[in-house]
Amino acid sequence: MSGDGVTVACPLFQMDGGGSTPTSPLQFEIVEVDIRRAQKLNQEWHSRLPIYQTGSCLNATICFAAIFENQFFAVAIWSNPVARLLPQKEWLELRRMAIAPTAPKNTASRMISIMTRIIKRRLPGVSMLISYQDTEVHMGTIYRASGWVIGKEHPGGTWFRPNSHNKSGTPRNRPDLNKATAPKIRWHKDLRG
Repeated sequence: MSGDGVTVACPLFQMDGGGSTPTSPLQFEIVEVDIRRAQKLNQEWHSRLPIYQTGSCLNATICFAAIFENQFFAVAIWSNPVARLLPQKEWLELRRMAIAPTAPKNTASRMISIMTRIIKRRLPGVSMLISYQDTEVHMGTIYRASGWVIGKEHPGGTWFRPNSHNKSGTPRNRPDLNKATAPKIRWHKDLRG
């Protein structure tokens, strides 16, 4: 439990034995959480991009957490695709996923598999799930283990565009605080099959 209690799901109603560490990801209950809770959990655990507070980051469609004995051990934030040329209503992008250091092995792939089933059932208009693997820190194992396939590769780079302007004419000067700049691999999970 952190000092501010963000990892405790329901501190007033914690069950006996609360605070135990799960030994298997099969013990988790995957539940929806609001964006504010998801942001706090992401900030606590994400290794590279703990900040999730500006621009397109706030348009989360759905957020999930993994809970065991009223404590959070993982969080995931989904939104419409950031790339504006991708289908915005039919595709959903996993923007952040952060796992507590005390979570058991395979928590991420188990959580992705469960979230995929929930999204397919709850959001029937969504036909494709995508996520971008940061190649500097991840191998893509969680996607492969969850039945996702490799799609497009992107060389990475900064989001700072001093010569580009929005429709209103203002420069698109965005800091890279919320975005990874390393090369990426886009993974896909087709929900139509």
